[in-house]
Amino acid sequence: MSTISTEPTVALKLFLEHLEVERNVSRLTIRNYRHYLQRFCNWFAQAGHSSLRDLDLEVVRQYRVYLSRYSDDQGRTLSKRTQSYYTIALRSWLKFLVKRDAPVLHPEKIDLPRGESIPMRFLSLDKMENLLSQPSISKIHGLRDKAILEVLFSTGLRVSELVGLNREQIDFESREFGVIGKGRRPRVVFLSDRAATWLEKWLNQRSDHWRPVFIRFSGKIAAPDEDGEKMRLTARSIQRIVDKYAKKAHLPLKISPHGMRHSFATDLLANGAGLRDVQEMLGHKSIATTQIYTHVTRPQLKKVHQRFHTNE
Repeated sequence: MSTISTEPTVALKLFLEHLEVERNVSRLTIRNYRHYLQRFCNWFAQAGHSSLRDLDLEVVRQYRVYLSRYSDDQGRTLSKRTQSYYTIALRSWLKFLVKRDAPVLHPEKIDLPRGESIPMRFLSLDKMENLLSQPSISKIHGLRDKAILEVLFSTGLRVSELVGLNREQIDFESREFGVIGKGRRPRVVFLSDRAATWLEKWLNQRSDHWRPVFIRFSGKIAAPDEDGEKMRLTARSIQRIVDKYAKKAHLPLKISPHGMRHSFATDLLANGAGLRDVQEMLGHKSIATTQIYTHVTRPQLKKVHQRFHTNE
């Protein structure tokens, strides 16, 4: 018989501790789960429920109606995609409880909502070259930004992986370094000769010995003898930097650091890389995730069919 509590606050605390200790997920992921599930707990209590034993498919339906109609003080609503995140979080929580024999609704009974189709944004090689040429490398700010853009396109790093880079990780001789990506999965990332050159130029221009590869210039400056963690650029700062140069390049679409990751993958596939190779370089857990790049692989498959199929 299960001894795990079905009181929402207690059960949520146990789940978040499980994510931290047993699953070893990132702090950002834990924060997101806490946010999604705390909103559910608040709604659940306001609906008059005090135990997760009360959660059935009808209560789940009512919760989904609440999410669909939700509006904050500024009138902002939740997109279908965001609503699906709330449902995924709830299912993960219930899966954890079911594995511990808690008397709760089985997560498989909850269907995931159909998400919104979001067009993939990526740049062709000529437009990417235009973007990469925008920073003014005569200034140290521009040199840093040039290195950021070149590394993003060369490696396909997630923005969180980029901001987390430290100097000691990078081997300029082998032009590679290791990162711990989404789901705490390690992988090796490779630098192009060009990206390595600009990254080395940026680091050589710095007089500090702080650990972070990419640092800010504004705000309070850390002491020289500190590790420089306070100086590390944030993900939001990287997004602003990419957006700044995308506007300067007059690109026909809004591009983000993740759009540069898409561009990296698209360029690899267009030049003959296999999906499995790209999956490894992007750090995707499943090949199904990498298959979003069929806009590249389908034309290639057609060329292969036309070239090698004997039925004329």
